[in-house]
Amino acid sequence: MKKTYSIVIATIIIILLWHLSSISLNKAFLPTPFEAGQSFLTVVTSGELTQHFFISSYRVGIGIICALFFAIPTGLLMGWNKKIDLLLSPLLYVLYPIPKVVFLPIILVLFGLGDVPKIMLIAFVLYFQLVVVIRDAAKGIPYAQKQVIQSLNATKLQTLSHLTLPYCLPSVMTSLRASLGTALAILFIAETFASFSGLGYYILNRMDSRDYLAMYAGVIGLALLGGGLYALINIVENTICRWYKLMADSSSN
Repeated sequence: MKKTYSIVIATIIIILLWHLSSISLNKAFLPTPFEAGQSFLTVVTSGELTQHFFISSYRVGIGIICALFFAIPTGLLMGWNKKIDLLLSPLLYVLYPIPKVVFLPIILVLFGLGDVPKIMLIAFVLYFQLVVVIRDAAKGIPYAQKQVIQSLNATKLQTLSHLTLPYCLPSVMTSLRASLGTALAILFIAETFASFSGLGYYILNRMDSRDYLAMYAGVIGLALLGGGLYALINIVENTICRWYKLMADSSSN
């Protein structure tokens, strides 16, 4: 309840600042929040924005799933096995600082202009961020907990399912939540580059045609997509990491 109240207050402050900026500038490129909200409702009810919204949701959703699918086993293997860590860490250190968006033209040449290159780029960016977090979390499992599960003669699979993966999951969810803004930024860039669908394309297209009200409707749509994904990640985290939340609450009390 307290968190919801804070979100409502923050939203009101942002809308108020937006309104004051619009009034003070008095320019067509910055309409009031009320005008932008009206435009958003118009393009949604007409179906003009809905298709672009679902296309972008599909791209970023599949990109996140693909990143997790490849990052979790890689990070766990690097955290478990020192030889694998020594082998892959140099590659990770070289590729991690490189802005992955520079690979977009190469990916487009290889895979065309469809959904695949956009999904690949999102997954590529998130993969490196997630791998580092998962590897460090797997390395950071307390020795005492390892001893306990070893004393029970647990197999490697049992150790993975009952200790390593549960211990790493809170870090994975935190990293995923922190990387969501990056994923949406990459989505926007990919959809404004040789694309004919998605919220990024819609926003840029309306900006080029000087239809600023429709452009802000697209911005609102992208903001709602980010907020929805953020809330979904929180729900998933509260479901699969309930033990961690209970432990954190008990320690704070």
